[in-house]
Order: sequence, then C-alpha cells, then structure tokens
Amino acid sequence: MKLPSLLLLLVLAVIATFAALNWGVFVSPTDLSLGYTTVYMPLGLLMLGLLAAVTTLFLAFVVYLQGSVLFEARRHARELQANRGLADRAEASRFTELRIFLEAEMAKQSAEQTNSKDALLARIDTLQQELRSYVEQSGNTLAAYMGELEDRLEKGAIPPSVR
Repeated sequence: MKLPSLLLLLVLAVIATFAALNWGVFVSPTDLSLGYTTVYMPLGLLMLGLLAAVTTLFLAFVVYLQGSVLFEARRHARELQANRGLADRAEASRFTELRIFLEAEMAKQSAEQTNSKDALLARIDTLQQELRSYVEQSGNTLAAYMGELEDRLEKGAIPPSVR
C-alpha cells in the first residue's frame, strides 16, 4: 500500500479506538441546538455519524476520480494506438515511395549507362574507322613513296653508291 492510504487507515483506526474507549460518553444524550430548535440526543454519536458520512463521500469522490482517470487513460491509449497505426502506415508509405523512387533512379542510371555504353561503343567504332582510314592512308602514302623510289631506281635518278 502507498503511504497516503496507510496514513488514512491509521487515522481511522485511531478514531475507532478512541470511540470504543469512550463509548459511554459518546452515547450519553445532551441538548443540541440546531438554530431554530433544540434536540436531545448524543453528541458523540452525531459526530461519529458525520465523520462516517464525510469519509464515505470522500471515498466515493476518490473512486469517481480514479474511474475517470482510468477511462481517460484508456481513451488516450486507444488514441495513441490509432496514431501509432497512422504513423506506421505513413512510414510504410514513405518506405514504399522511397523504394519506388530508388528503383526508378536505378533504372534511369541503368538506361543512362546503357546509353553511355552505346555512345562509348559508337565512339570506339568511329575511332576504329578513323584509325583504319589513317592506317590505310599511311599505307597508301608509303606505297606511293616506295613506288616513286622504285621509279627513280629504274630510271637511274639515284646514284648506285646510295643503293
């Protein structure tokens, strides 16, 4: 039990013990003024009855407060659970959107890489054709020079000592 509950039980036990020890005085009648009339009754018993009534009202109020707090806590728990569900769905939606976005980006990059591969292959083909053309031109030029040298040799334009 908590300290306030123990303290309340201790006070009630002290009052009950006090009333039991002084029961004769509590039940002895006396004249009591109610303002407009006078009543002959035991004051101690009246005070014990009022104490019991106030204690009962206090306990009823405590039960009411605890019940309302419990209902409020349950309502908050349901709202929290609903909000948690919304947050989970939103998070899942964001993950789905992110996955779709990443897949689209990867597909885009793949397409760009394919395009860049195609462009690179086309560039390599162009360079290869240019190289072949250059090699062919060099071969033709070399063949022309050799043919010219052969013509000169045949015509005797080059002295034999150089041969």
